[in-house]
Amino acid sequence: MVELKRTTKMRLLNKHGKHDKSFCYRYFRWVLWVSLSLYFFSSYLISSSSKTTSLPKTTVSVSKGSFLSRALFESNTTVSQQPRTNGIHLSRGLFNDLKVYIYELPSRYNTDWLSNERCSNHLFAAEVAIHKALMGSDVRTLKPWEADFFFVPVYVSCNFSTVNGFPSIGHARPLLSSAMQLISSEMPFWNRSGGSDHVFVASHDYGACFHAMEDVAIADAIPAFLKQSIILQTFGVSSRHPCQDVENVLIPPYISPESVRSTLETAPVNGERDIWAFFRGKMEVHPKNISGRFYSKRVRTVIWEKYNRHRKFYLRRHRFPGYQSEIVRSVFCLCPLGWAPWSPRLVESVALGCVPVIIADGIRLPFSDVVRWPEISLTVAEKDAGNLGKILEHVASTNLSIIQRNLWDPVNRRALLFNRQIEEGDATWQVLRELSLKMERSYRRRSSQIHSIPDS
Repeated sequence: MVELKRTTKMRLLNKHGKHDKSFCYRYFRWVLWVSLSLYFFSSYLISSSSKTTSLPKTTVSVSKGSFLSRALFESNTTVSQQPRTNGIHLSRGLFNDLKVYIYELPSRYNTDWLSNERCSNHLFAAEVAIHKALMGSDVRTLKPWEADFFFVPVYVSCNFSTVNGFPSIGHARPLLSSAMQLISSEMPFWNRSGGSDHVFVASHDYGACFHAMEDVAIADAIPAFLKQSIILQTFGVSSRHPCQDVENVLIPPYISPESVRSTLETAPVNGERDIWAFFRGKMEVHPKNISGRFYSKRVRTVIWEKYNRHRKFYLRRHRFPGYQSEIVRSVFCLCPLGWAPWSPRLVESVALGCVPVIIADGIRLPFSDVVRWPEISLTVAEKDAGNLGKILEHVASTNLSIIQRNLWDPVNRRALLFNRQIEEGDATWQVLRELSLKMERSYRRRSSQIHSIPDS
C-alpha cells in the first residue's frame, strides 16, 4: 500500500517536483464526465417512473380485459416508436397536423374475415387496404384524447358475394351496429361527438346504404347511427341521392398495385396496342336478372348486341384471371355501369394506360381535384351506347394522342392505387388529405378553439 501511494505521488509530480497540469486536467475531466452521467441517468429513472405512474389528463374508463386496454398502455410509447411509412416519414404539416386513432376491435370485426384470401384482393378490398396502411402511418396516434378522427375498422365487404356470385351483405348493418355499441360503451369519444369525427369504409355498390340493389338500398337508407359519421365510399353521383346523404369521401375501388406493376413489366416492349376497344365482364344477353331488375340499365346488353361481331371491338363475357394483359394492349377500355355507376375498370384503365370510356350517367369520380378525369377519359351518355363505334372513331381521328399523353402522367395512377404502406400521393394519402379538409368535425380542434376564445 505504501508503494502504491508513492507510485501515485510520483505520477502526480514531474521530474522537477511540480504537479503535472495535463494530468490534473484529464483527471478533472474524467470526474466531471462520471458526475454528469450519474446525474442524467438518475433524471431518466425519475421521469420514467413518473410517466408509468401518472394518469393522462383525459379520464378514460376502461374495464379490466377491455379490447382497448392495450391501446391505452401503448399511449406512453415514445416518439421513436411511432409508426413510419415505408421509410418515408410523412409530414403532418401537409395534413394540418392531422392525427387519427384506430380502434383495436376484436378480430371478429375485421381480421377473422381475412381467412378468405379474396377479401384482401377483390374490388371491395379498400376497407382492408386503408386499415393496414393507416396502422403504419405516422398520422396514427396511440393516444385517443389527442386524435382528430377515429377510424373504425369493420370489414363488411369480405363476404360480399355468395357462391352463385349474387351480392350478399346482410351482415353489414348488425356488424357495424355491434362495433358502434362496443366503442361507445368502452370509451367516451363516440358519445361526446355523436360519431361526427368517426370514419367508416363502405367500399361496395351503394356505399353507406349497405345494399347492392339500388331500390332496396334507398328503402333501407343509411343506418341512423352512421348519419353523423364520415363514410369513405366508392359510390358517388352528381345528383342528390339518399345513399350519399352523409359526410363522405369518394374513394376508388381496390386494384392490387402489385398486379398493375407485374402487368406493366410484361407489357409489349414497343407499347403497341393491338386491341382497339376492349371489355371483359358481365354482359347479359337477357338483361332482366334473377332479381327481376335490368342489369346495367341494359347498357351492356346494347353494347354486346351492337358490337359483339364488330372487328374493332374485343368483347368477352367470361372471366379470365389475366385480363389485365388485355387492358394493357387496348386503346379504349369500356367502363359501363353495373348495378352501381362505378367500376374497377376505371382504375385498371388509368393504371395501365388504356383510355377509360365511362358510360354511367351522373357518376361522380374519386379525387377529381387531383386526377384530371376530363383530360384522361371519355364520357358517353348511356343512351348513346349504341353509337360507340362512331364516337370512338371521331376521338381516334382528333385528340386521342393528347388524351393518351395526359393519361400517362404518374400522378393519376398513383392517386388511384392503395399501397400496403402509404406513399406520397397514393390513394390512402388522398384520403388523409380529404380528412384534413374536414377539421371542423374534429371534436379536439373545436374544443381547443372554444377554450382559446377570451372572455368578453
